[in-house]
Amino acid sequence: MGVRNIKLTISYDGVDYSGWQYQPGKHTIQGELQKAISELTGFLTKVNGASRTDAGVSAAGQVANIIINSPIPIKNLTKAINHRLPRDIVVIEAVEVDKDFDSSSSAKSKLYRYRIFTGKNRNVLQNRNSWHRPGSLDCGTMDAAAKMLVGTHDFKSFAAAADKRETSVRTVTRCDVACEDKWIYVDIEADRFLYNMVRNIVGTLVEIGRGRWKPEKIKEILEAKDRTAAGPIAPPEGLCLIKIDY
Repeated sequence: MGVRNIKLTISYDGVDYSGWQYQPGKHTIQGELQKAISELTGFLTKVNGASRTDAGVSAAGQVANIIINSPIPIKNLTKAINHRLPRDIVVIEAVEVDKDFDSSSSAKSKLYRYRIFTGKNRNVLQNRNSWHRPGSLDCGTMDAAAKMLVGTHDFKSFAAAADKRETSVRTVTRCDVACEDKWIYVDIEADRFLYNMVRNIVGTLVEIGRGRWKPEKIKEILEAKDRTAAGPIAPPEGLCLIKIDY
């Protein structure tokens, strides 16, 4: 059958993991996938992920690609891999792609959703994958502020201090805040993201929603290009990578 490049779409509950990226001695999503696929193929197989999600962050549509030389038919691959994975990680789809496809560099945009529960008591059935922040937040004010982030900007103020990438300019194509009963959903789509960018944006929007700042504060924060100008970081468990477009 020869060498094949396989694109995997993966879903996982990341709360109990130290993030996507393999780290010796730590429980990671990439580590579990590589162990399962290497066991299946009989060869050490690197899983190249599109997004290195942080510790505690989940995914509904993470994408990765693997290069394998195995006779296993593509239609049987997902079942064979899933049989070897823990219950909180699942490969949704496996498709053969062109040899030049790279899950990271070929990506055009990524969509993240952050979930906040504002009820007085914890929602125990969904608590693992949301931020329980009791108290009212002004959803309309948060959405107005979010819209100011749409476009091409320098997002240095929303990047972790440890992020040393060459440029902090990113293009956000969508930033919406929606409310449903006691739930608040923040959806952010961009060409690329900086380290902790979404969680720092959410933390800032919450400060606006609780009345500490006006929506116009967003412009001031962007112009500052200084992490200390923005709000606190939101917890990781509320964040989910929804999809990646190519």
